[in-house]
Amino acid sequence: MKYSILLLLPLLLLGMSCNTTTTEAGTTETAVPETGLERYLDYFGNPYKVSGGARMVPVSTPSGEFNVWVKRVGNNPTKKVLLLHGGPGATHEYFEVFDSYFPKEGIEYYYYDQLGSHFSDQPSDTSLWNIPRFVEEVEQVRKALGLNKDNFYILGHSWGGILGIEYALKYQENLKGLIISNMMSSIPAYVKYAEEKLAPGLPEDALKEIRELEAAGKYTDERYLELVETHYYPKHVLRMPLEEWPEPVVRSLGNLNFDIYLMMQGPSEFGVVGDATLKEWDRTEDLAKITVPTLSVGAEYDTMDPKYMEMMAEKLPNGKYHYCPEGAHWAMYDDADNYFKGVIDFVNEVDAAE
Repeated sequence: MKYSILLLLPLLLLGMSCNTTTTEAGTTETAVPETGLERYLDYFGNPYKVSGGARMVPVSTPSGEFNVWVKRVGNNPTKKVLLLHGGPGATHEYFEVFDSYFPKEGIEYYYYDQLGSHFSDQPSDTSLWNIPRFVEEVEQVRKALGLNKDNFYILGHSWGGILGIEYALKYQENLKGLIISNMMSSIPAYVKYAEEKLAPGLPEDALKEIRELEAAGKYTDERYLELVETHYYPKHVLRMPLEEWPEPVVRSLGNLNFDIYLMMQGPSEFGVVGDATLKEWDRTEDLAKITVPTLSVGAEYDTMDPKYMEMMAEKLPNGKYHYCPEGAHWAMYDDADNYFKGVIDFVNEVDAAE
């Protein structure tokens, strides 16, 4: 028997009627599930459902109006995590590993490309690349997403950790929890660690050649990049052979805004050098002012000193430390199960304490 789809449609709608409501405008919407996976996956009333949760958020700057890209994954009224990527000038893409961990725990999270990064507007005005302006951008994104002290967590990785610390120092009344991932609270201390601990751990001949190239300012020389990629990256950045680095990481690095990175971080892979604007940044003595629950994440082989990041947790009034013994700077990849257990446990513990 053959039936017209038009004849079957009323029957299908009738069968779904128990899960729908009629709005004042006369349109029908699916009701919000009460609990569980259905609620987490529900997009009831969300106008960005058709884009998979992605949207552009307008931000005001001293140089005018721009747009930044964000994408929501999941739905949880009390656990919403805004992911702040590193760089500066990298992208949200290397956070895609979170898809393998957060959804099954029911944690709502937001991908976000900061202004100047690949998915967002990329103005050429260099006066925009400073910490206070980035902090105000995060605050505008928070407001646009409707996040508040009852649900709003920041997870900042690397440069994103700097940004998370700075945001908390100004706007912690809006935060439920803060996660500082793989970032020391002092750039001078980071530089010292790189000089005294990391560099001497490289093969002597490789380090000698690296130093010679750096002295000549040849930070983009193919030989310099080859030496760093061979001896430094797989040991302290992501502990996998380069040819096995996860595709989201490779993609994010390929989309790096190098102009922002160069201005704020500088050209060297061994600390911050030259006139990079982050060179003197140090908030260690201000950590005591951050009273919201805060997790510091450190890793054994990180470019950042894990002992320093443990000390940070001790200085934070409501601090906690999570250690990744097998991880490097991207411990979310090379010590993933352990990394995410620490992060997820922290979010759930803070949520349960409310």
